[in-house]
Amino acid sequence: MNDPGLDDAIDENAKKVQREIQDEEQVEANDEQTFLNPSRWWFASTAFPLLAGTFGPMASAFSVCALVQNWRVIVPRDGATPIEQKDPQWLLAINAISLALALTSNLCLLLNMARRLSFSVAQPITIVGWYIASVLLIALVCETEVELKFSADQVRDLTQAFYYAIIAAILYFIIATLMVFTVYGAYRGEYPKEFELTMSQRTLMLQTISYMVYLLGGAAIFARVEKWKFADAVYWANFTLLTVGIGDFVPVTHLGRSLLFPYGIGGIVILGLVIGSIRSMVLERGKKKLGSRMIEKKRERILKKMNKNGEAEKLTPVSSEQAAREAGMSEQERRKEEFLLMRKIQKKASQKQKWTALLISSWAWFFLWLMGAFAFYKFEIKQGWTYFQSLYFAYTSLLAIGYGDFSPASNPGKPFFVFWSLLAVPTLTILISNMGDTVIAGIRDLTLYLGEYTVLPGEASIKDRLKQHASKVTHGKAFSNGPGPTMDEPPGFSGVGEKGQDEDQEKGNNNQLARAAATDHMAKFLEKEELAEASAAEDRGDRLSSDIHMHHFLLIKELRNVMKHVNETPPRKYSYEEWTWYLKLIGEDESASSTHRKAPIKVGTTEKGTMQQGGGQTSASNDAGDLEEGEEEEVKEEEKGKEAWSW
Repeated sequence: MNDPGLDDAIDENAKKVQREIQDEEQVEANDEQTFLNPSRWWFASTAFPLLAGTFGPMASAFSVCALVQNWRVIVPRDGATPIEQKDPQWLLAINAISLALALTSNLCLLLNMARRLSFSVAQPITIVGWYIASVLLIALVCETEVELKFSADQVRDLTQAFYYAIIAAILYFIIATLMVFTVYGAYRGEYPKEFELTMSQRTLMLQTISYMVYLLGGAAIFARVEKWKFADAVYWANFTLLTVGIGDFVPVTHLGRSLLFPYGIGGIVILGLVIGSIRSMVLERGKKKLGSRMIEKKRERILKKMNKNGEAEKLTPVSSEQAAREAGMSEQERRKEEFLLMRKIQKKASQKQKWTALLISSWAWFFLWLMGAFAFYKFEIKQGWTYFQSLYFAYTSLLAIGYGDFSPASNPGKPFFVFWSLLAVPTLTILISNMGDTVIAGIRDLTLYLGEYTVLPGEASIKDRLKQHASKVTHGKAFSNGPGPTMDEPPGFSGVGEKGQDEDQEKGNNNQLARAAATDHMAKFLEKEELAEASAAEDRGDRLSSDIHMHHFLLIKELRNVMKHVNETPPRKYSYEEWTWYLKLIGEDESASSTHRKAPIKVGTTEKGTMQQGGGQTSASNDAGDLEEGEEEEVKEEEKGKEAWSW
């Protein structure tokens, strides 16, 4: 039964999903091209707004902590419990205005990213709001410090709320400055005046907001149940949800312990989602962009070196028999050299990218550890902590060990621990992932290698395994009939892939498998139909029609094979011979310079400032400017459909 109302809703939702898919693909394409730009405007267009959208809610959460508790306490000289001194009304009013401005800035930024508010309206409100919020908090902090220093009649101290205000003010100023760079790049015309964030990037922002709301909401409930101060409850909720478990604050009431069951598991689930989003977005997508950039830089260096050494003729197409004799190689042999050279560039760039990422993430983790320990050493001086003890506490906290023998007790130490431990979440996630691609992968391979020759022999004989390892070490030169090395992903321009895949990729792969099965089933019938048509045309003596149908048959057959290759694990690595065969099927003969696409040899920038790239094949043949009039548009159209075939 057809329901017109239901059909309209289905059609509308289908169109909406299709638009989202197209937007996602366009975002990734633009994001990749922007990242390849040497000016690195990718950071201003994507990374800075993402950081602002992530740290903005965190800063607002700290502003809430600064608002709900008094900033000053009176400390009795006899060592009794400190007594909070009520803040003046004007301080509370200015603090509330600062929080309201910050929340408005966050809301405008999110609406702008959701394309509900225009860039020209949202960004001034966002930037000015954060700057004013920062200035107001800084003014309150300075005034409180001055009043504290000149009050000599009684001993006073500053509460955790005061230090939360300092952290919030710093964060507001930093993220507002980042957005200034973003707006500057947009008005320079480096990228559109709208945020092109992928679904995973938006998801990370929403999950961060959810986590901070969950953290503060739980802290408010447990502060009331356990009769804690709100700042102490935030400190407890933080080390509880991060599974550090320091133990200096624990629920003692029956209600508090009962509420901990759902609160703890819910927080761990949200934290796991945040970690998963960080991994999928920063690692999987970021590594591809970093790998693409490194490959491009490596390619530029090799081209410059070849030009400097007078080897540019190797990149010049061989267009005649005389030119082939002078060059000492045919055009197909020259193209094969280019193919192998690009493969070598991809491999070196991929290795460099992995170890560079590990070095950067290791440096970030060590910096967080050492500087955090130094801060705790200074803050907990009344407890008599040595720097080594601070290192010990910071180390056990970063790794979520949490013995509980050391814990921050000072008012500046607890807010700093909350902020510092939240920074540790993405830092440790990235470090572990990068270790998995390098150090852990090496240990795993070594373990499997030793197991093959000891307690866990495989199906192949020792002789065959030795041949395989020899072929791998010599890159196929020895025992080439054995399985050679594999790429991380099927041939593409970037040449850099990841063995792990993010959530979006996994969903895409499941859909791809379903589409591949349906396509393969349909292709079988098409093959039979084209083959029958070719036979019928040949029987009629129509050689042209027979050749056309036979060509269609070959195309369908090879497309079926390629669809199977796409789903192979590990991904298939094509040889040059396979490559030339596929190109020949789509009308590009590698043996003649006039029948394959041309790519730039020049190393430089175009009028728009972007690197000149080849089409599907990342070779260094002729400049794209050598194309005849009208041919350039044709090549551009071909590139859209053949981009997946690039090296």
